[in-house]
Amino acid sequence: MRVSRPVKIIPLQHPSVGAGSSSSSSNSPAAFFSGLATKWKRLTFLQFIDGLFPCYRWIRTYRWRDDFQVDLIAGLTIGIMLVPQAMSYAKLAGLEPIYGLYTGFVPIFVYAIFGSSRQLAIGPVALVSLLVSNVLRGIAGPSDELYTELAIVLALMVGILECILGLLRLGWLLRFISHSVISGFTTASAVVIGLSQAKYFLGYNITQSSKIVPLIQSIIAGADQFAWPPFVMGSGILAVLLVMKHLGKSRKQFRFLRAAGPLTGVILGTTLAKIFHHPSISLIGEIPQGLPSFSVPKNFGYAKSLIPTAFLITGVAILESVGIAKALAAKNGYELDSSQELVGLGLANIFGSFFSSYPSTGSFSRSAVSNESGAKTGLSGIITGIVMGCALLFLTPLFEFIPQCALAAIVVSAVIGLVEYEEAIFLWRIDKKDFLLWIITCTTTLFLGIEIGVLIGVGVSLAFVIHESANPHIAVLGRLPGTTVYRNVQQYPEAYTYHGIVVVRIDAPIYFANTSYIKDRLRDYEVNVDNSIRRGPEVERIYFVILEMSPVTYIDSSAVQALKDLHQEYRSRDIQIAITNPNREVLLTLSKAGVVELIGKEWYFVRVHDAVQVCLQQVQSLHQTSSPAAESKPNRFERLLKQRGEDLSVAELESGQRKASASRNGDPNLEPLLSHKFTP
Repeated sequence: MRVSRPVKIIPLQHPSVGAGSSSSSSNSPAAFFSGLATKWKRLTFLQFIDGLFPCYRWIRTYRWRDDFQVDLIAGLTIGIMLVPQAMSYAKLAGLEPIYGLYTGFVPIFVYAIFGSSRQLAIGPVALVSLLVSNVLRGIAGPSDELYTELAIVLALMVGILECILGLLRLGWLLRFISHSVISGFTTASAVVIGLSQAKYFLGYNITQSSKIVPLIQSIIAGADQFAWPPFVMGSGILAVLLVMKHLGKSRKQFRFLRAAGPLTGVILGTTLAKIFHHPSISLIGEIPQGLPSFSVPKNFGYAKSLIPTAFLITGVAILESVGIAKALAAKNGYELDSSQELVGLGLANIFGSFFSSYPSTGSFSRSAVSNESGAKTGLSGIITGIVMGCALLFLTPLFEFIPQCALAAIVVSAVIGLVEYEEAIFLWRIDKKDFLLWIITCTTTLFLGIEIGVLIGVGVSLAFVIHESANPHIAVLGRLPGTTVYRNVQQYPEAYTYHGIVVVRIDAPIYFANTSYIKDRLRDYEVNVDNSIRRGPEVERIYFVILEMSPVTYIDSSAVQALKDLHQEYRSRDIQIAITNPNREVLLTLSKAGVVELIGKEWYFVRVHDAVQVCLQQVQSLHQTSSPAAESKPNRFERLLKQRGEDLSVAELESGQRKASASRNGDPNLEPLLSHKFTP
């Protein structure tokens, strides 16, 4: 007879219920504030200054000989790029160009002090300008003073909201907005922005709307007023800008062209307008000279109407600006605190609103140019602010001759890069569900408007999240040949299972929303046996269900009750549940609820292989005692539990042989059961 090692079970030590109370108390509000107090006491003065003024981190280590030159070049480059862009984006927002220059002045200095990114270039951006125009157009006309005042109030509201989210570290709330939603929304917004600038190319006014249908209808209706001069000039400048941007991206030696594009467009347009001035080519006109004066935002009576847009702009700041800042920080080898970044952006908007700024945030294109120009610290942002100040003090008389079509060309060249059709193609290849989400968001934003489009996109995104959570992935596990590893039989067809035993892995937390689905799937596995290779003693039905719970990070009271119901249901059909590798918190919850005692401590195991070996013994005993005489015994599982000390050969059971080994000699080739101690 073959000599084999018998199975020996080392008892699993369960944490006591009393130990759980200390663990749960650590998550209480009192413990949270106590932890904050402890951290505050341990805070050194230097750490306090670093947290309050992030700029101090690079100031105290600044290397003037190595860093100043590249910061100077980067700051001048972004300043030259920002001056024409700021005026263009202000026109897109329905404001006078001077307010774009104001928005690119004070907020930059504030962010350089309180912001933690060293390469992020903040100021007016196209998407935020569209959002400002979209909400304010329904309250007042662009020529009204109220329109400008509300834009400044909106900057204050956005800043306060960003600071609140940053201080309370609530930025994670916006993680529920899928990247597909943001991409679809950005693409649709870019199309709307491009169409809204058509009036400067065509030479006649069109309806201002955030929906594509009224824009196209207006463009078609006014076709008889088409003027060639602004179209030719605007198209020519746009072509030059696109060529310069392409060369700047594709050729390293022409990298400077990307930043010089907007300034080139302004100079070219101004020169052509001076030489070939035509009545159909409209100019910017007179721009006030001098720095912005201090003034307190007013007209808060419309603040309630601005709240949705303030949240939307804040969402763009978190998802885009903070995302860009974190990517640049990782690329340049320093750490960035997302909450501190939000506070920095918020303070920039708050201080900016007292100096006639409308909402600002980080610009992807200018930040990329800043990084490519070699910006090392926030000093580059301060230099950009100085350039903007010089433009306000000395150059505004020159700006009145800039053609409107030149600014429109700058806007269009910037938003073309926001049309993320490549992202849609990628999503189609990778995940059809995300592609559908992209299409829904983009389409609804184009045809129903910005707010409705975003709400529908976010709603559908949350619906997908809820569906995935309520219908978690559940896999039947089989043993890989020659190992003690158990994997999904669908992913590994060579994995084999055992007669009378089904091993199920639940790949999600178990809570009230998914308990019904999990119970239904377990019932299906009991009835519908998979087609994988099966070994062990041949029996006609399932006697053991092993739940692999290592992926289960949390269970709630509904899940506990579901396990109790499932245990009673299985017990009525002589089926035993076994649970493997639950984490400490899950095991504490089960212990408090009495589920451990209900199922039996002997049916909790460290790993799947331990549970399978024990269940194989029981299946073998059931197979040997499945006679009419044995059926008359009162309780099958009481009889099985008494047989746990029998020395059955694991090797024989796993191969399907029915003989039991009486020998206690060990086989070194067989892996022993692992013991695992759950400490309180």
